[in-house]
Amino acid sequence: MDPRHFIGLRDPDRALQPTYYFMVNCLLYSRMEVGMPSNEDVFDEDVNVYLANLLQSFMDPKYVEKNKRFLSKYDSEIFSRLARSTDARLKYTIYKTNADFLLISIGIFDNPRAIVTPSRPSKFDPSEEAYIGRGKTYYQFAYSYSQILHGKKSAISEVLEKLSVGFDKYIHILTYMRGEYLDLVRRLTTGEVYHLERIVDEEKKNHEIRQKQNDLLDAYSKWMKSPSPELEKDIKKKVAEVKEMDPSFNFPWPPRSPGNGS
Repeated sequence: MDPRHFIGLRDPDRALQPTYYFMVNCLLYSRMEVGMPSNEDVFDEDVNVYLANLLQSFMDPKYVEKNKRFLSKYDSEIFSRLARSTDARLKYTIYKTNADFLLISIGIFDNPRAIVTPSRPSKFDPSEEAYIGRGKTYYQFAYSYSQILHGKKSAISEVLEKLSVGFDKYIHILTYMRGEYLDLVRRLTTGEVYHLERIVDEEKKNHEIRQKQNDLLDAYSKWMKSPSPELEKDIKKKVAEVKEMDPSFNFPWPPRSPGNGS
């Protein structure tokens, strides 16, 4: 299914709806339920629209893959990279992309390394507070370069400024949304991971068996049309390979002929 659409299980009509509607509804309900309704301190309905679109974008693997080249693990990597550039658009893109990924990594995945740096945790990793401070800073820089590119009063500039100032608040809203509406709060236990791996391994094995059976049938079909010692040898080999993976498999070979009393 197109990640831009979903079917609500509670919808009696099971109608296909834009995923954006689902995201914005979850976001608005989350804001009310945590006591941070829209426009309470400052007009931020525009931030709701931005976040809903951002959440929808992360459902598409192509979006993550396309933006991965702008991500960096450390502040020093970003600053070093941008020190060599005079391109305001590149600087804007790098700061905004890293800020967006940090926001979603912390708020939705409860792990600032989940998307930005998919590697094993280390005792030298920054604290979550450090990541939050980094997110604020990145949005602030993105806001500054956005003013250069789009103008001081542009809609995107205003959104980026609000995200920088209220980064902690929006993290809190997304964290609540993760647990109450996206069902991502519970982590899999070691036992559940083990069983999932067993299921995946079993499915992989079944797929390999089916593939070998198809290869066997292809070879048998060729032998039926034009028998040869080479094909007979190949068929015997393929039968042995399938039986090794599935001892219950039965494919009598060589076939009995009427002269052999069958």
